[in-house]
Amino acid sequence: MTIRLYDTNARQIRDFTPLVPGCVSIYLCGATVQAAPHIGHIRSGLNFDIMRRWFEYRGYDVTFIRNVTDIDDKIIAKSADQGRPWWAIGYENERAFDDGYTALGCLPPTYEPRATGHVPEMIEMMRGLIERGHAYEADGNVYFDVRSYPDYLELSNQELDNLRQPAGEGETGKRDQRDFALWKSVKPGEPSWETPWGRGRPGWHLECSAMAHKYLGESFDIHGGGLDLIFPHHENEIAQAKAYGDDFAQYWVHNAWVTLSGEKMSKSLGNSVLVSEMVRHWRPIVLRYYLGTPHYRSMIEYSEEALREADQAFARIEGFAQRVVELAGGAVEPSAEVPPAFAEAMDDDLGVPQALAVVHTTVRQGNSALAADDKEAAVARLAEVRAMLGVLGLDPLAPHWSGGAEKGEDLHGVVDTLVRLVLDQRESARSRKDWATADAIRDRLNQSGLAIEDGAQGPRWTLKS
Repeated sequence: MTIRLYDTNARQIRDFTPLVPGCVSIYLCGATVQAAPHIGHIRSGLNFDIMRRWFEYRGYDVTFIRNVTDIDDKIIAKSADQGRPWWAIGYENERAFDDGYTALGCLPPTYEPRATGHVPEMIEMMRGLIERGHAYEADGNVYFDVRSYPDYLELSNQELDNLRQPAGEGETGKRDQRDFALWKSVKPGEPSWETPWGRGRPGWHLECSAMAHKYLGESFDIHGGGLDLIFPHHENEIAQAKAYGDDFAQYWVHNAWVTLSGEKMSKSLGNSVLVSEMVRHWRPIVLRYYLGTPHYRSMIEYSEEALREADQAFARIEGFAQRVVELAGGAVEPSAEVPPAFAEAMDDDLGVPQALAVVHTTVRQGNSALAADDKEAAVARLAEVRAMLGVLGLDPLAPHWSGGAEKGEDLHGVVDTLVRLVLDQRESARSRKDWATADAIRDRLNQSGLAIEDGAQGPRWTLKS
């Protein structure tokens, strides 16, 4: 068994070899909390949640770090526009991200550090870079000297002579316009921290290098994030960390975007679809299926039609699971192992689409067993389906999705009893061939949001999706 991953830096799929046998260390660039998350933001969290789950299934001990960028130019600009403290905006949106991750079934990270909690580590890294000749102070700013690091731009495969480095307001005193800010000098009304070079605030790139060093050490296995972070963010992280003396990440894994009309989903383009709104119209498990089942390196073009197709596809899986549980008369536990074809797909660069095809094939086999009244085979297929869906975070019978008192689903038994009374009346009408009454009962149940399915074991009800 060897897991293989596409490494952006190597530009090829590589066998995964951990630095420490049996352990995996992952750093994921998390939320910049200037606004509430759209589904493009959450896709990254979902993709790396599936990666983390697969490593755990394969027996690895996973340390998963997902940071929070709670101070940057956009947060400060929002603070000025809204007349609210920067930290209030950051915390409000950090909670919105947490709610989104939780709603869609993402496991909590091992640690979730905030940038503002790690200024001492940033100061220490800047001091080391200045001492090694890779950084310099100018007008209260501290800049990284890109020409001092010969391997700069290897990740993004650019030429230094053609580079245009994004720069922020007030970045004065640069020796070279391609140098980037590690620390930005204080401006009136902005948050600031004391450093040996004067008061100011951190640059975006420095935050992640310092936090990765603190929580994962000089070298770790996987650094993840969206494609849009390759340059400048990840490129600058590498330069800082390696110039400081760290070996840094061994694999670079990037997820693709969610697009709308061919453009990356972005608040600046006004085409974002907020998670908080989406979960009002679509069940969170369906949204997870929609965002999590395409290959992580494939673009997702957002559309209502695609979401409806995802809803219908997942409803077929759920329907099979519910019928088998009813037939078995109790819980059906997941298999200890997933089918070999599923494992082979997941080992090959997290091939979720191919793995999902195994899920649907197994569901079809289970439905055939149900039609043949083969209880043993149907239960066996559901056990396999549950094992596979568990890896994907999509098991409808898992506690997160099957409910609890806090979701009001403790009322399911009460509702079931009431619906059964109505269905008994419908069956009585059918037995005396009173088709008009039977149809009227079914129509009223449909109008109430219930779908009625007549089967060999009698009628069953489900909530309409």
